[in-house]
Amino acid sequence: MTSQVSSAAEMADEANDAVLGGQRAPLSGTTGTTEGDGKEVRRLDRVIIRFAGDSGDGMQLTGDRFTSETASFGNDLSTLPNFPAEIRAPAGTLPGVSSFQLHFADHDILTPGDAPNVLVAMNPAALKANIDDVPRGAEIIVNTDEFTKRPMAKVGYETSPLEDGSLEAYNVHPVPLTTLTIEALKEFGLSRKEAERSKNMFALGLLSWMYHRPTEGTETFLRQKFAKKPQIAEANVAAFRAGWNFGETTEDFAVSYEVAPASQAFPTGTYRNISGNLALSYGLIAAGQLADLPLYLGSYPITPASDILHELSRHKNFGVRTFQAEDEIAGIGAALGAAFGGALGVTTTSGPGVALKSETIGLAVSLELPLLIIDIQRGGPSTGLPTKTEQADLLQAMYGRNGEAPVPIVAPQTPADCFDAAIDAARIALTYRTPVFLLSDGYLANGSEPWRIPETSSLPDLTTPFATGPNHTLADGTEVFWPYKRDPRTLARPWAIPGTPGLEHRIGGIEKQDGTGNISYDPANHDLMVRTRQAKVDNIEVPDLVVDDPAGARTLVLGWGSTYGPITAAVRRLRAAGQPIAQAHLRHLNPFPGNLGEVLKSYDKVVVPEMNLGQLAMLLRAKYLVDAHSYNQVNGMPFKAEQLATALKEAIDA
Repeated sequence: MTSQVSSAAEMADEANDAVLGGQRAPLSGTTGTTEGDGKEVRRLDRVIIRFAGDSGDGMQLTGDRFTSETASFGNDLSTLPNFPAEIRAPAGTLPGVSSFQLHFADHDILTPGDAPNVLVAMNPAALKANIDDVPRGAEIIVNTDEFTKRPMAKVGYETSPLEDGSLEAYNVHPVPLTTLTIEALKEFGLSRKEAERSKNMFALGLLSWMYHRPTEGTETFLRQKFAKKPQIAEANVAAFRAGWNFGETTEDFAVSYEVAPASQAFPTGTYRNISGNLALSYGLIAAGQLADLPLYLGSYPITPASDILHELSRHKNFGVRTFQAEDEIAGIGAALGAAFGGALGVTTTSGPGVALKSETIGLAVSLELPLLIIDIQRGGPSTGLPTKTEQADLLQAMYGRNGEAPVPIVAPQTPADCFDAAIDAARIALTYRTPVFLLSDGYLANGSEPWRIPETSSLPDLTTPFATGPNHTLADGTEVFWPYKRDPRTLARPWAIPGTPGLEHRIGGIEKQDGTGNISYDPANHDLMVRTRQAKVDNIEVPDLVVDDPAGARTLVLGWGSTYGPITAAVRRLRAAGQPIAQAHLRHLNPFPGNLGEVLKSYDKVVVPEMNLGQLAMLLRAKYLVDAHSYNQVNGMPFKAEQLATALKEAIDA
């Protein structure tokens, strides 16, 4: 879905409902009017909703549909899907809880929000797993049909939280979602189990009524999704409408809410909601088109990177070929072979897969061929937390190979930025003939936000010439092809397509002689080649680091990757409270921007928040001899803005 918005406006403060170190108010910016049916309508500037239930309750689909309708309405938004790691955890247990959080607003926002204003809990496990995140005064919608003795006992409730007073601090709406759904679908002749499956659509209809969301898109989606089962399609539509009608007619919901479109928050353009993995896929396709090269993906499915394989497999019309390999090693081997054959080679994986691909990445460094290694980071080590986020693969990307094998590293900062980061990574790979790491993570991959669809004329030209003939003249006047004769500016070697007459050359992992490419065990030549490959990476052209420092602060917060949203939200809160703080964010982690050392030494204190134990901070200390202070989290979840704001204020005060 797309929506049109107009005229840029000053960024709104995301912290207008927060006090540093204090309790968040559940809602902000409210005014009231009354509808013709006597129900009050309150206008809000922002809302955070979390849908939670069993992994089989369809919470991700529910959240995705609410997000799509919100995007089509024109709100700014940010999402946080949260999946259980088990493929099918026991029903009704805490490990099986799946949730989807959506933050939407009438102004520019940066994160999925710290805490939900509304929690939809489909069973006792969903309530227990999420209640600690819900602030006092928030609204909780619970499916009372599931709050029976056995499901409550399964998660440790000795008494019903709906009756024992433990939820008195919240505005609780008890709704028999299952019963109401089954009653609404009687005419369809479905079994009880089949009818129960539509209770998420009933909940979606109710929330759509509460927040005045469009409905046509969801009904169209359901009919398309179940086109081969029209009875199921119409049953889901009926459940969706029943949820809407329930909200409109019941006395339990006396208030609905309006959140206006963010029409003043963005530049003019055509926008669509997009997830990080989808944006990255589109960026790879665009890179292939901009380079006028076929795009080849060699991949082995792994959470949370598999969506890229799924998406690229749909775009053969753009010259994309996808190969689902039997393992990670075969996937990258095929991608590197495609690069040797003149394609833009790509392999996608997560941290465990990078470990298996490391030898072939080293081969790509030696062969000096363009190759994109997409690492969608997740919690580790080993299998770790497959469905949770982390950014702890930085040192693995930097050094996780034998020998001196430097590889450039690019990291996107938001879901939409994954598109631009993919193009930037391709630019570096093609220009400098080198493998390139792109470090995304599970938070970016599964999260979504509005994306302004770029004009094709604004995208860079990535066309790269292939070698066409001899490039060196011997002392006797003979013209020959030297596969390692370098471009004096980029130090890139020529890209010779196999089968081109006169360009026959040796290929392999054993050290090459400078220029000729012949096998060489000469110590001086090896020293030269190692230093040359390092110099090629060190000299890659990347933009200088831009620092946002409107007040001449003495403390700088420096981030990379997906910490951008929480850091920026925290900085807005601090500045709104009169605290001076500077902010900068790194996209290029190898090589670093040329002015980074100068920037770091111009501040009294540098704080580096990371979802690891301080990997970037360690690199900064080693390279620039600055006392970079780490602020770290490795709990599988992104930072919260208030959490960072409190930590940064302590750093400023200290």
